[in-house]
Amino acid sequence: MAARRALKAVLVDLSGTLHIEDSAVPGAQEALKRLRRAPVTIRFVTNTTKECKRDLLERLTKLGFDIAENEIFTSLTAARNLLEQKQVRPLLLVDDKALPDFTGIATDDPNAVVVGLAPEHFHYEMMNRAFRLILDGAPLIAIHKARYFKKKDGLALGPGPFVTGLEYATDAKATVVGKPEQTFFLEALRGIDCAPEEAVMIGDDCRDDVGGAQNAGMRGILVRTGKYRPADEGKINPAPYLTCENFPAAVEHILEHLL
Repeated sequence: MAARRALKAVLVDLSGTLHIEDSAVPGAQEALKRLRRAPVTIRFVTNTTKECKRDLLERLTKLGFDIAENEIFTSLTAARNLLEQKQVRPLLLVDDKALPDFTGIATDDPNAVVVGLAPEHFHYEMMNRAFRLILDGAPLIAIHKARYFKKKDGLALGPGPFVTGLEYATDAKATVVGKPEQTFFLEALRGIDCAPEEAVMIGDDCRDDVGGAQNAGMRGILVRTGKYRPADEGKINPAPYLTCENFPAAVEHILEHLL
């Protein structure tokens, strides 16, 4: 078996890995400072669609994380890139707080459907509108298809069940732009001069974070925080490169064994 190339980049999930809503994972701020002293590039990759990148950065800064806006790559960014590439006018089923990331995108007389996490919009009238557009030929674009995510009061449905419902009703197949899509991970590495085998991903979602990264050629570290549930490790093949308690433990492993 060929030896792994030297580690050049660390991709870090945000919600469930560094923080849960407005609470940081204990020790995560200090662990990030330690990781920044290592000779690696850090990128923060997130499927979060509950808020725009500006609000997300503000939340992280208030929690004491030293993160720059250009270090964050979101599935909202990936979705916008695809809309501009396809030159379509979307019906945006996203949280109102995420709309600033779509500023300048025409939405009148929509001919595409974009679905993110939008609890206020997941009602019959809106879903039926999306259903009819897709039946008329509008492409269905899923910002991601996460089954669920972690809130302070427990697990909550993600956009995946709603995207799957539209697929089922229309016999259409959604184009997914966020994790675990290989293109999302490769796009996050663009401009770093780093091959996938020179990167590691840290996240709390076994399928979307770890499985997606490993399918793209990276190593994946699963943390037992956020949405993690016992036996998640067995849900992907190959299994995670490593499972550890939390982000600080993942950083400790990287500093001791991967550099």
